[in-house]
Amino acid sequence: MEDPCRPFRQLARNARLANVRLHRACLALQPGEWEAARVSFFPSLKATLNHIFIVDRYYLDAAQGGSLGLAAWEEEEPFATIADLADAQAALDRQAVALCEGLQPRDLGREVRLIRKDRVQRERLDDVLMHLFLHDQHHRGQVHAMLSGSSVAPPQLDEFFMADEVRYRVEDLAAEGWDEARLRQ
Repeated sequence: MEDPCRPFRQLARNARLANVRLHRACLALQPGEWEAARVSFFPSLKATLNHIFIVDRYYLDAAQGGSLGLAAWEEEEPFATIADLADAQAALDRQAVALCEGLQPRDLGREVRLIRKDRVQRERLDDVLMHLFLHDQHHRGQVHAMLSGSSVAPPQLDEFFMADEVRYRVEDLAAEGWDEARLRQ
C-alpha cells in the first residue's frame, strides 16, 4: 500500500519551493511595488504574503499542539519588508516540512484543536494540513497574478514533481539542501 503521508510531505516541499520563487521575485520589485495597491482578495503583495504567513503560523502551531490561537491575528501585517517576511516564512516552511516528514499514518487522524473566537474547533490533522496547503496555494496564485502587473515577471510555480521537469528545479532544490530523491519521498 502506498504511504498515506507522502502527499503531505510533497505538499509541504512544494509550498517551500513555491515560496522561494515568489519571494525571490518580490525581492526584485522596484521601490513601492511591494506595498502598491493591486486588485485581488488582499489589496497588495505585502498584505497577501503577510496573510499566508499568519495563517501558516496559526495552523502549524495548532497542528503541533501549541497555544498561539487567536494571537496569530494580532498584527495584520507583521512584516514591513519582503526580506523580513521571506526569512520568517522560510522558518515556517521548514517547520511544515519537518512536521510532514515526521508523520506516521496513525498521526493523520489525530485531533487538532483550533481556537476560534467563540469555540474550539476540532479537526483531523490530515484535514488541517490539506486545508493549509490549499489555502496557501490559492493565495500564492493571487500573488502570482499580482506580479503580472509589476516590473517583475511571475515565476513558474508548477515544476516541482514531474520527473521530466527536474532541470527546472535543480537550483531551487540545491538552495534548500534537497535532492531529487528527497523530493520524491
